[in-house]
Amino acid sequence: MMHLQYRDAVPEDLPQIVGIYNSTIAGRMVTADTSPVTVESRQAWFRAHDPERRPLWMVYDGAVLVGWISFSSFYGRPAYDGTVEVSIYLAESARGKGYGKAVLQHAIDVAPQYAIHTLLGFIFAHNVPSLKLFAAKGFTEWAHLPDVAVLDGQARTLKILGLKV
Repeated sequence: MMHLQYRDAVPEDLPQIVGIYNSTIAGRMVTADTSPVTVESRQAWFRAHDPERRPLWMVYDGAVLVGWISFSSFYGRPAYDGTVEVSIYLAESARGKGYGKAVLQHAIDVAPQYAIHTLLGFIFAHNVPSLKLFAAKGFTEWAHLPDVAVLDGQARTLKILGLKV
C-alpha cells in the first residue's frame, strides 16, 4: 500500500532530480533531451519553481524517494497564469507500480490551491503508457503536433493533453 508524501524540493535535491530525469533520456519516450543534463544546467529551471505558485515536489513512499512532480508556467504571459504544464518523473524502481496515477491525482487535487484551473501534459505520441495514464485521469487531447521532434533520426509527434480542474 502506498503512503505518499510530498515535500517542496530544496536545492540539495537537485542531484536526485537530475538523476531521475536523466534515467528517462535513453528510452526516448519521455523527454526531448537526447543526452544527460547536469545539475548546473538545471539551476535556472529549479529557481523558476516557486513553492507558492509553481511548486516542485519530491515524492516519497515512506522513506523511499519514488520521483518528483512539478508545475511549470505555460507560455509566460499573465493571461496564462492559471495554466501549467505538469511533469512527473519516477525513479526507475518506481515505474509501473501505480505511482504515476497517485502522483497525477495529487496534481489534480492540489491545483486549485495554486490558482490553477488548467493542467497540461506534453507527451510524445509513442509514449502510450503516459497517454493512457493521463486519459485515465480525465485528460483529453487538445493538440497534435506532428513530427515536431527528431530523436535519433526519427521524427516524433507531440500531443498536448489538457484537463480543466
